Amino acid sequence: MIRTNLTWLLALSIALTLAGCGGGGEQPAATEPADGGAAAPAAAAVDPATAATITGKVSFTGQKPTMARIRMDAVPACTQANSAPVFLQEVVVNENNTLSNVFVYVKEGLSGTFPAPAGDVELGQKGCMYTAHVLGLTVGQNIRVKNSDPTNHNVHPLPMQNREWNQSQPPGSADIVQTFARPEVMIPVKCNVHPWMIAYVGVVPHAFYSVTGSDGTFRITGLPPGNYVIEAWHEKFGTFTQNVTVGASESKEVEFSIQG
Repeated sequence: MIRTNLTWLLALSIALTLAGCGGGGEQPAATEPADGGAAAPAAAAVDPATAATITGKVSFTGQKPTMARIRMDAVPACTQANSAPVFLQEVVVNENNTLSNVFVYVKEGLSGTFPAPAGDVELGQKGCMYTAHVLGLTVGQNIRVKNSDPTNHNVHPLPMQNREWNQSQPPGSADIVQTFARPEVMIPVKCNVHPWMIAYVGVVPHAFYSVTGSDGTFRITGLPPGNYVIEAWHEKFGTFTQNVTVGASESKEVEFSIQG
């Protein structure tokens, strides 16, 4: 009887040891999703000591187009809000022959995931115009829409890869706060009440983007060293790309030239 008990205890000990070493079958990795899909890439950390910068400008060549004036006569609240003529923002050529409203971003070359920055990106409505014609935000980051006009607006993004929404915003009402779950360059945003109101939102999976302003320049900072494809998007002239390589702590200048 003693020999039998010892044999049984020895067998039990061996079984427990094998189970602890994985003898009971290989277990899935902890980072693998329960549905068996690929594990999500790890969040990328950028070392500030080696972060690189890409700067540049978007030049315009050719004949400067005449900007079309917006007629708001049918909406007294809109005409009263603008003491000077208002023009369509489709092509804005600056005094130094550069273009405003060009969305420039890192299209390829980044690896890992990048969390959305803290804080909201604001899209205002004032004088029956969107206060930003082109803006960018990170996937999952809030876009906050404000109405500063004494008239009703209707905010209506028209995405192809994200959920469409269409929301009325009367004067004095609360801000509209929404997010976009997927990358998409670009999403038009219109107002169903005022057909001339249009803005474009670039949604990217990181914060490495810029929008050219009144001097036509852009600046993308905090990049890890690497090889990148940089894309410049313009609502009328389309997209343009360049390959850029930046080393540790390096600053590289890039110029896009767009023919009108």
